[in-house]
Amino acid sequence: MAAPMRTLLHLLRAGLLAMACAASAHAGAEASTAEGQVIELRPGVFMVQGVRGPVDGRTLGRVGNAGFIVGPDGVLAIDTGTSHRHGEALLAAIRSRTDRPVRLALITHAQKDFLFGATAFQAQGIPVMMHRGAADLMRSRCARCLAMLNKTLGEEEMRGSAVPVPDREFDASQPLDVIGRPLRLIFFGHSSGPGDVAVLDPQSGVLFAGGLLDAQRIPDTQDGDIAGWLRGLQALRAQPAAVLVPGHGPPSGPEAIAAEEEYLRQLDGRVRELLQGGTALSEVPQAAGLPAFAGWDQYEAQHPRNASNLFVRLQRDQVQQQAPAAAQPR
Repeated sequence: MAAPMRTLLHLLRAGLLAMACAASAHAGAEASTAEGQVIELRPGVFMVQGVRGPVDGRTLGRVGNAGFIVGPDGVLAIDTGTSHRHGEALLAAIRSRTDRPVRLALITHAQKDFLFGATAFQAQGIPVMMHRGAADLMRSRCARCLAMLNKTLGEEEMRGSAVPVPDREFDASQPLDVIGRPLRLIFFGHSSGPGDVAVLDPQSGVLFAGGLLDAQRIPDTQDGDIAGWLRGLQALRAQPAAVLVPGHGPPSGPEAIAAEEEYLRQLDGRVRELLQGGTALSEVPQAAGLPAFAGWDQYEAQHPRNASNLFVRLQRDQVQQQAPAAAQPR
């Protein structure tokens, strides 16, 4: 690849990353409260539902879902929130429902509204676990997102927050028996992110889908591999789950999987059309509209970023494919 093109793509990627971390601060908030609702989905299985809206001062960034599963020997916490203070609130929610000890906190994926509360858990002696791919991604970029959250939410709200250091990392699907209730960690390969995982409780039929699935909300595709993501959603559908807890949005059934699959297919198809038609990157956010999803949370903020990110990625792939042919002697 020629040096000017490499420089251009580097600047585009850097700019899009900044957009992904910061643009939500400028979108209109739809939620008036930052207190998530605790829902008992099945006996001993709880969801702490994030609020609708962007990461900003009104929501305090508490837009992602968290959860916990209570077993005979203790509690598994699933995702840790946006800040140290949010992590403390999630621990208080757990303690409002059970006096059993929290044995482990699992972070399902490396997005900012799911991981910076881990320090609150570790301060209480609770180990934190992540897939190695998600942990590597977090280490590579989350210091920048933490700095942006400090600006967006304020230093007081983010006090004590830090990029967590996982106590345990893993690489593959595996059983998880830490609370006396058999659970399963499921990894589908690079899907919504390089180390995004789901948690299945076979006893209740509840599956925490993490970054793989959002319900009635535009997913963040920055770290996703669209083809791998679609394969992951197909595999998710095959799991013995009666209730799905998405990363964002209300508890759902299989219809949420079908809806997200359709969004990803339409996004990919529309962006490829724009690239083949010679559309300039600056025109992509406006030209890539998908009216069928205009009613989803964060459509106006997140969908243009998804389209721009994917356009840059496909453009890079196109340049790389063309480079060997151009290098052939004539």
